[in-house]
Amino acid sequence: MNHPLVEGYFRMEKFPHIWCPGCGHGIIMASIARSIEKLGLDKDKVCIVSGIGCSSRAPGYMDFNTLHTTHGRALAFATGVKLANPELEVIVIAGDGDLSAIGGNHLIHAARRNIGLTTICFNNNIYGMTGGQYSPTTPTNEKGTTAPYGNIDKPFDITQLAMGAGATYAAKTTVYHVNQMDKLIESAISHKGFSLVEAISICPTYYGRKNKKGSVVDMMNWLKDSFVDHKVAEKLPPEKKEGKFLMGEFINKIEPEYTEQYDKIIEQLKK
Repeated sequence: MNHPLVEGYFRMEKFPHIWCPGCGHGIIMASIARSIEKLGLDKDKVCIVSGIGCSSRAPGYMDFNTLHTTHGRALAFATGVKLANPELEVIVIAGDGDLSAIGGNHLIHAARRNIGLTTICFNNNIYGMTGGQYSPTTPTNEKGTTAPYGNIDKPFDITQLAMGAGATYAAKTTVYHVNQMDKLIESAISHKGFSLVEAISICPTYYGRKNKKGSVVDMMNWLKDSFVDHKVAEKLPPEKKEGKFLMGEFINKIEPEYTEQYDKIIEQLKK
C-alpha cells in the first residue's frame, strides 16, 4: 500500500477493509480521495459523514474529519455540521437503502433547501451489511433475502428523486466508468449547493449470487454494456438505446445556498 494517495488520505492502521472481494465500494472511496486531492482541499477543512451500512464504513478508512452516525441520518448530522461551520466541505457517504429508505425524507429536504452538502450514493441495489434484503433500488423481479420469489416493488431512481426534490447538481455513474466518476465527484464537490452523485456499485456476494449475475467481471461488463451517457444517447437511434440506462451530469445550476441565506438573516439581526 505504499502509494501517495493511500498514505496521504487513508488511515493505514484501519486496513484491511471489511468489504468482500469484488465489491465496488473501494472504487468509489478511492475516487472521492482522488477528487479531494485534485481539488487541493485542506484535509482539516473536509468532513466526511456516513450512516450505517457497507458503504458507511468508508469514513473509518479515510483520514479526514469523519462522523459515523446512525442509519438513515447522515444528511441530518451533516446539515448540523454545515450550519455550525459553513467553511467545511461536508461530504456525505450513503448506501441506496440508507439514503432512500429510512433516510429518504432527509434526502428530499436537504435537496430542497439546497444546503451545501455533497452526497455520494454507493448504490449496489441491496442491503449488503445486514444480510441481502431488497432495497428501494432493487430492480423489479430481482431477488433478495426478503424477496426470495422476486421483488414486486418499482425501484427508485435516486438521481431523479434528488432532482425532483430540488437538487441543483445531480449526476449518475458506475464503478466501471472510473474516469467519469472522478470528474463528476470533482464537479459535485466544487458545486455551491446540494449535490448528489449516484455511483452504481456491485455486490457480488449478496445481490450477484442471489440473482445469478455471474462473476465480478461479468457484473462489471454488464455495467460497461448497459450504461450510456445521456448526451450520447440523444444521438443514438431508438434500437441502440433499448435496454440502456442513462448516466452523466443531469443538472448543474446555481441557486441561493442555504447556509449563506441563513448567515444573511443573522447579519440582519445584528444591525
